[in-house]
Amino acid sequence: MSSVVNNSSNMVTTGVPGLDEILCGGLPRNRIYLVSGDPGVGKTTMALQFLLEGVRLKEPGLYITLSETKDELIGVSESHGWSLEHFALFELSAIEQQLKGETENTFFHPSEVELNRTTRVILSEVERTNPVRVVFDSLSELRLMSETPLRFRRQMLSLKQFFAGRNCTVLFLDDRSADTRDAQVESIAHGVLSMEKTSPEYGISRRTFTVDKVRGVKFMEGRHDFVIKKGGMVIFPRLIAAEHHTEFKREAFPSGIAELDALLGGGIDRGTSNMFMGPPGTGKSTLAMRYASAAVAKGEKVRFFSFDETAGTLVGRSIALGMDIRPHLKSGLLCIEQIDPAEISPGELAHSIQKAVEKDGTRMVIIDSINGYLNAMPGERFLSLQLHELLSYLNQQGVITIMVLAQQGMLGNMQSAVDLTYLADTVVLHRYFEAFGEVRQAISVIKKRSGSHERTIREFKLDSEGLHIGPPLKEFQGVLTGVPNFRSPSEQGLKLK
Repeated sequence: MSSVVNNSSNMVTTGVPGLDEILCGGLPRNRIYLVSGDPGVGKTTMALQFLLEGVRLKEPGLYITLSETKDELIGVSESHGWSLEHFALFELSAIEQQLKGETENTFFHPSEVELNRTTRVILSEVERTNPVRVVFDSLSELRLMSETPLRFRRQMLSLKQFFAGRNCTVLFLDDRSADTRDAQVESIAHGVLSMEKTSPEYGISRRTFTVDKVRGVKFMEGRHDFVIKKGGMVIFPRLIAAEHHTEFKREAFPSGIAELDALLGGGIDRGTSNMFMGPPGTGKSTLAMRYASAAVAKGEKVRFFSFDETAGTLVGRSIALGMDIRPHLKSGLLCIEQIDPAEISPGELAHSIQKAVEKDGTRMVIIDSINGYLNAMPGERFLSLQLHELLSYLNQQGVITIMVLAQQGMLGNMQSAVDLTYLADTVVLHRYFEAFGEVRQAISVIKKRSGSHERTIREFKLDSEGLHIGPPLKEFQGVLTGVPNFRSPSEQGLKLK
């Protein structure tokens, strides 16, 4: 990232949500930029948004297309609810029409049109319309007409010199049809923006945006997730926790259940990440909902991200356990956001959480479950690092984060698909155990970085009146194995001696 501070008066906004934030204000004016990406990644959509932003700012625009027809562009724009009437559109058929009088041929294909004549017609149109914003789509056709790399580079330098004196910002679109990455074009351009699309085995395609270079200005490096939906492209800037910090009062947040708060040394703390882990059915989600209920009772907003259960199931179970959350859902203090694992990227989820915290004032975030989060993005590299960045951000905002992690197995040694306990400040362990012919549940605290906690193991019960935490299970030895041994008081005393 460059150390230069961007001057907003010399920047041109792109009209793409999230992109100007990545560019720290926009693109420097009156420069040439290369936008590269495979076919179908969204280059045309971005270019149209760039020109429509110019329409909004009363900056004339020109779209020069050698690859798509006017009808195709109109189809793209109508799918987003846009109109192309407010900027100029110059397509290949118009170039062919003007060249008919200069050649004996009656049919033209981009590869057959003489380069110099075609370029002259294009530049004449630029001079006629005098645009402030220009999109050239695409360089692949120009590369074919040039036939040799040397001639193509000379042509690009000629275009750069032409636009340098016209006070307009130009986007050159390139679909990467060349066999190798065209470093020559990248060296000529003032900035290079790259777009990539990958297709997982299941679910929607993942799209990422990278600013490879913009000379002389500051920008956010790295890959940024983006989506294309009705209304255009939306980019989710990569979350950088170090750039977000808010002063907050560090204090314990009690659940309202005296035994549970004693187990946790007064409660979970603000600005910490907490993991509730154990086999399925041991009450992890219910315990998380208990904390959510305690928060909304104090007038604090809670956002519950559910990967595994529907909102209706969560509401029904909460009512059955004596926690009617429907009034809080209606008031807006509690929001349950059901996540479709096949339809979201890590960047989009992080952006949704960031928006909930900064714009909606959310003070507690619950992710149920981390297993669903990981399964939603199995092909994503460095997912644990992205989760670490997200948790660091939430901690610095003073938000209480609760993560639910389901372990494999029912009794004895439990296994997790991935060990993420090192990310959590507090780890609460749920277990089944057998006692007197019954399957019971136990709860304990494995670690708490922010303060002291009980080392005991307590019984954990759920009924129509809610959660119940019993006294320490001192009469049992080996509860965490699932099959403990009962010890009489006299045996306990001998052990202590």
